[in-house]
Amino acid sequence: MMGLDLTIIWAGIIAFAVAAYVLMDGFDLGIGILFPFFRVGGERDMAMNSIAPVWDGNETWLVLGGGGLLAAFPLAYAIILPALYAPLTVMLLGLIFRGVAFELRWRDPDHRALWDFAFTAGSLLATMAQGITLGALLQGIEVQGRAYAGGWWDWLTPFSLLTGVSLIVGYALLGAGWMIWKTHGPVQEDARRLARYFAIALLVAIAAVSAYTPFLEGQYYQRWFAFPGLLVTIPVPLLVALTGLYLWKSIDGPRDGMPFLLTLMLFGLSMLGLAISIWPDVIPGRVSIWQAAAPERSQVFMLVGAAVMVPIILGYTAWAYWVFRGKVDEAGYH
Repeated sequence: MMGLDLTIIWAGIIAFAVAAYVLMDGFDLGIGILFPFFRVGGERDMAMNSIAPVWDGNETWLVLGGGGLLAAFPLAYAIILPALYAPLTVMLLGLIFRGVAFELRWRDPDHRALWDFAFTAGSLLATMAQGITLGALLQGIEVQGRAYAGGWWDWLTPFSLLTGVSLIVGYALLGAGWMIWKTHGPVQEDARRLARYFAIALLVAIAAVSAYTPFLEGQYYQRWFAFPGLLVTIPVPLLVALTGLYLWKSIDGPRDGMPFLLTLMLFGLSMLGLAISIWPDVIPGRVSIWQAAAPERSQVFMLVGAAVMVPIILGYTAWAYWVFRGKVDEAGYH
């Protein structure tokens, strides 16, 4: 492995896994968030059918990201987990609730209203917890030596609540874009209407989080507003604004897939901005990726497994999306 920085490679693998999870599981969590806005009966059945072939596979990336963090950056894992036990526990419970509700909704029709509620509640809880986790990480985790030194409630702040609500808005827009792409008729028109509201809300949320973030840590402000880094960061908000404009126009456009793809682009730009802010730290302002990294031999051993498994995961994921690439109705894909 001469000439290769294994720590950077592993940081890239974990960042890719987290991004893949946010983009892929985000839209099916968004379906759950939007579920109450769809009419009971056919519309909700279409929403469920649209994600049925892929929703559980999307969560593979969450397992890879969390497992990779433990294996490749054990110090970061040991600090982050105690700091964020509460929101991470809520996230896992939310994912369990929505998974159970997804399956039992079809098998227990006598209590379908209850399972619909559980599906929405689980999606909201999981999404809010993910957003709060991101906000808590961005605002900084108190570290002394090699351990977490903060309190039980440090994760709960106005900024973490803002990021939590913002992620709910973002996932809802992803869900609306997915429904525009995969459905037709009245349910598609409902999805277009919802997409208009959430597109505006997401752009406002991105602006609010972006305005707040540089003042959380000195390094964030330097990255975004100090020369020469300013030359790199200026295009990001311009690209966000341009993408938002095209997104708004695409909602009523003839290409049904464009709202979803442009929302993915907004998420990608947001994650690029996040990377600009925190690189090369794994715990912003406290621990760098090299300080948190596992020994080189461990990284090499794990890289062999990742080199085999990641292409397999990508392959079966791409195959699943290709097979179910058409439109959906109450009976399923056709």
